[in-house]
Amino acid sequence: MAGLRLVLFDLDGTLIDSQAHIIAAMETAFEALAVPAPERAAILGIVGLSLPQAMLRLAPQADAAVRAELVEAYKQAFFDLRQAGDPRAASPLYPGARAALDALHGQDSTLLGIATGKSRRGTQAVLAAHGLEPYFVTRQVADDHPSKPHPAMVLAALDDTGVLARDAVMIGDTEYDMQMAVAAGVAAIGVAWGYHSVEALRAAGARAVITHFDALAPALEALWETR
Repeated sequence: MAGLRLVLFDLDGTLIDSQAHIIAAMETAFEALAVPAPERAAILGIVGLSLPQAMLRLAPQADAAVRAELVEAYKQAFFDLRQAGDPRAASPLYPGARAALDALHGQDSTLLGIATGKSRRGTQAVLAAHGLEPYFVTRQVADDHPSKPHPAMVLAALDDTGVLARDAVMIGDTEYDMQMAVAAGVAAIGVAWGYHSVEALRAAGARAVITHFDALAPALEALWETR
């Protein structure tokens, strides 16, 4: 749509710090099925992938049936942990995230969207907990698409909003986010506070990598100036 820009955000590791919740749920799932739990670094390394792909990497020695059980056990453990406490505490917004979203949401020419490896249920729970539901006009979740870095989520968001690829950007913390954006013909900006290294983000195609949310607006302005 002429004149509009689309800013897509990943959730885990980008807007919300959910690593403690993710690791606890993953350890619970592996314990329930008596499968050796992966190391913390390995768990964080798969954040952003859809669960079947994540389990394939975390438990390559397990057969498909066991991996499918791990997926369901993880979903249940994650849900149980969320229900047991304050979801805002389990998955807090990163410092500066709300202010950055408020500023972008207030721009008439900017649309916001979500492209996440989380399920629809998990995404809705996070957005509701933080009062962010009105902010995002398009929400692309793992239930409806192939796993990142497949470009389907970004392409669907462009179709939803009518925004051209040249007027869109993906904000994320993993190489999967960067690769997804590149595959869809969309610019990518990485964030350094998430689960993959700055070097990995740059190698995967990030136009810029920011170290705090205050740097997002200048990074976007610099990007739009090159379009």
